[in-house]
Amino acid sequence: MTTADDSKLAAALGAIGRDEELRARFLILLRQVEARLARLDLDVRETVTGPIVDALHRDLGPLQKQLASGVEFHFHYRSKIAREFVLAPDMRPDHVWEPQTTRLLLELGRDVAHAVIGGAYSGDQAVLLARQILKQGGVVHCFEPNADQLAMLKLNARVNGLNNLKFNPIGLWDRDRDHLQLVGDDSFAYPAPAAADAEGAFLTTTIDSYGRLDGIERLGLIMLDIEGAEFAALRGAERYLGQPRDAAPHIVFELHRHYVDWSQGLDSTPICQYLTGLGYQLFAVRDYQSNVPMGNQPIELIRPDETYLEGPPHGFNMLAVKNPVILANPAFRFVSGVSPKLLKHRDPKLHQPLAGAA
Repeated sequence: MTTADDSKLAAALGAIGRDEELRARFLILLRQVEARLARLDLDVRETVTGPIVDALHRDLGPLQKQLASGVEFHFHYRSKIAREFVLAPDMRPDHVWEPQTTRLLLELGRDVAHAVIGGAYSGDQAVLLARQILKQGGVVHCFEPNADQLAMLKLNARVNGLNNLKFNPIGLWDRDRDHLQLVGDDSFAYPAPAAADAEGAFLTTTIDSYGRLDGIERLGLIMLDIEGAEFAALRGAERYLGQPRDAAPHIVFELHRHYVDWSQGLDSTPICQYLTGLGYQLFAVRDYQSNVPMGNQPIELIRPDETYLEGPPHGFNMLAVKNPVILANPAFRFVSGVSPKLLKHRDPKLHQPLAGAA
């Protein structure tokens, strides 16, 4: 096919996508296609159904979907997060993105008064956490320099009656009042140093400085998904991270091989050594970067020296806690020798939850 033919096909699928009923029927068929074509050597979502879904949604404005909890979630179709949410096997799923990370944050955040989310995006995690801690007066402090996604986050807070999110259009860093700009597309954009007058430039703050100005003595939870800036943000939070184990925040953060060299093992990476030096214990979190029903499946955690890391460049979330007693409950399960990346098209012994593991 020529480029012109490709354009015609995409336009044809876009015309179908503009009809809501036809689009819904098409999505049902595509889920059936995925089940029919599924095999270990083929990523059906990336190579077959994903491009079709992208074309179906290419001309659409913001979309809306309701979760099982009743949460109303609005989103732009601009990322893999949106694609996976649209293709969720449940009509009303219990999460937006990364099922086990969502459950982990809600488990850790049960009693927190203050939580920080760096890279809050449109609220896939922040809205659910804020909803959970609303009655106890808990606050979620959101940092998102992408103006479109921050606006969507504000909308999602408003339509769900949540007044306990604070919105900060700035970046988390290890210095205050530096200037950064986002490089790349939407959810994959990473922060890079910028001139103050550069297009899209935004200011930075440290978590320590922000907390001091806001009068926060204790943070219960920090979640960071900021495309390589995680270490800088954590260095800027040392006042909180250095607190005793019953006061220091739990931390969930992303590691990606594009930004972190783990060739000598996770334990040897500067970010993990930094946290270990402050008294934290670390674990890799096994999860799908997708929307997959996990039901009552325990949240599987892997110690750094027991984590399978082979494969193409990839990323996953880590958990850092000072008081591991909180992990001694049925919500968690410790496993070893497996990958933190849950994938349907790779060796299930490495990339699927371990049924009945100790």
